[in-house]
Amino acid sequence: MAEIMSGTSLFSNPPLYATSTTTKYSHRPSPDKLKFLIDKSKSIRQLLQIHAFLIRQSLESDPILNFKLQKSYSSLGHLKHSVSVFKHTHPTVFSYSAIIHSHVINDLYEQAFVLYIQMLTQNIEPNAFTFSSILKASPLESGKALHSQALKLGYESDTYVRTALVDVYARGGDIVSACKLFDTMLERSLVSLTTMITGYAKNGHVQEARVLFDGMEEKDVVCWNAMIDGYSQHGRPNEALVLFRRMLMSKVKPNELTVVAALSACAQVGVLESGRWIHAYVKSNRIQLNKHVGTALIDMYSKSGSLEDARMVFDQMRDKDVVTWNSMIVGYAMHGFSLETLQLFNEMCKLGLHPTDITFIGILSACANAGLVAEGWDYFHLMEKYRIKPKIEHYGCMASLLGRAGQLEEAYEFVKSMKIDSDPILWGTLLSACRIHGNIRLAEKMMEFLVQQDLATSGTYVLLSNIYAAAGNWDGVAKVRALMKSSGVDKEPGCSSIEVNNKVHEFLAGDMKHPKSKEIYTMLEEMNKWLEAHGYMPQTDVVLHNLGEVEKQQSLAVHSERLAIAYGLISTQPGTTIKIVKNLRVCPDCHSVTKLISKITGRKIIVRDRNRFHHFVEGSCSCGDFW
Repeated sequence: MAEIMSGTSLFSNPPLYATSTTTKYSHRPSPDKLKFLIDKSKSIRQLLQIHAFLIRQSLESDPILNFKLQKSYSSLGHLKHSVSVFKHTHPTVFSYSAIIHSHVINDLYEQAFVLYIQMLTQNIEPNAFTFSSILKASPLESGKALHSQALKLGYESDTYVRTALVDVYARGGDIVSACKLFDTMLERSLVSLTTMITGYAKNGHVQEARVLFDGMEEKDVVCWNAMIDGYSQHGRPNEALVLFRRMLMSKVKPNELTVVAALSACAQVGVLESGRWIHAYVKSNRIQLNKHVGTALIDMYSKSGSLEDARMVFDQMRDKDVVTWNSMIVGYAMHGFSLETLQLFNEMCKLGLHPTDITFIGILSACANAGLVAEGWDYFHLMEKYRIKPKIEHYGCMASLLGRAGQLEEAYEFVKSMKIDSDPILWGTLLSACRIHGNIRLAEKMMEFLVQQDLATSGTYVLLSNIYAAAGNWDGVAKVRALMKSSGVDKEPGCSSIEVNNKVHEFLAGDMKHPKSKEIYTMLEEMNKWLEAHGYMPQTDVVLHNLGEVEKQQSLAVHSERLAIAYGLISTQPGTTIKIVKNLRVCPDCHSVTKLISKITGRKIIVRDRNRFHHFVEGSCSCGDFW
């Protein structure tokens, strides 16, 4: 108890009792008064004073006072003192349950299990509180064993224990067992409902989660967060943002976790204005700009096209971990600012932060964008120094780098020699390089391999079609289309979106559904006149149908990104930056057109496609015409 005894020096004003040589014991507070003082302690200083008093008055063995001390030390964040009190107390199920709970809430799961086993070896039978605490620390297999114990001892039907069991099975991915336990609960609390919603949402069952959510009469911030994050994490960002706005109209106030989930949704859709509004909400509601919120803001700004705002948030943050640095590094890389990416990496390493696999994805992507082959190999081999095993994304960056440099055979052999399974995205990178360098022979060889390995997708088929069409090989295009049909593969339709006045407008090729279609197509005609006057020649070889030249030109003129740009031109003030998000890779013809439109209008146009960001300024693109 030496560490606690040192607290006697803090036994100062105001004293706990009136001291006097003759009346020392007559004024000693009653046990009830001491319990009250322990419970009301708001600081470690006060608690140490009371503890010191108990020792001096030989009350350190009182089980109830000790139990309250143990809990109070833990609640004030001083687990070491709590453990010290526990070790000098006659153990009971209550003291064990409390110390196990204290370790669990501090994420010390292994130590919590050691204490649980120690309790069992002392023949102390766990109670409902013990089970509800230790289950929070349990992986699925351990949870199953605890479930058997709880069932044997008659605690399985306890609401708190049952809720904890639902959580164990849901966290372990066994949503069927979690659902069975939940459905047979006699009493459902707000916590148990939220636990089931979280389980559904994290396992991708967002529709089932929403049914439970909508049926709740009372919803707290945890429940709202679970549902918003569920949508955000499973590719339904628009629904996450709609629900976030609904939450703002309710009486529940968003917290740090809410804004992180909402910002993630903004990043996926690329809605800058909505993200800026959330940033303003964070400031006005004094939500702390910690590393979680800050990193989410950096990611949102980067993916929404405002690298300047991302860097501003990064520079304002005091507490930056490697995840924060990664977010900024990847942000620079996806925008094509390769030198800044490498400079930031060097700064991070000088601070003593160890890079992760995400760091190297950003670095290798930057090398690929800048064509830095030698440097790319250096960084790829540097991963070994940090004991990072290359993942599919790292191999993809290297394939892109080699392909950009025209080293197609080397890239092909590199991918084939990988120690992990390849994926369609990686092969798509190589096929893109074949298209750029006009290597039909290698593209056919790759496609044959993909079909044999059942790795061919709509994206890889379309790339091969592009390669054939560019060479005027319509027999080849027809063969690919037949293969797609026989394999049941459909071409994913291109979709471009633009955010204007906090509203997202989406366009498909040839779309006529927009309320302002008449004005949009009038602007398209105006754009075509500008382009013709500046010597634009349509790249009809990218049209995958064997049409006449005029029909091909008409097809190109109504691509989704052009419709989005036309809407941006009629809906925003002159000089305003236009930001477009496209679900597929930008086609070569639209890329050329956007360069010219940026020059003619004097507008900066930022396009985020499936691969990267393109910054079009004064007739040039940040990608250097390689993407």
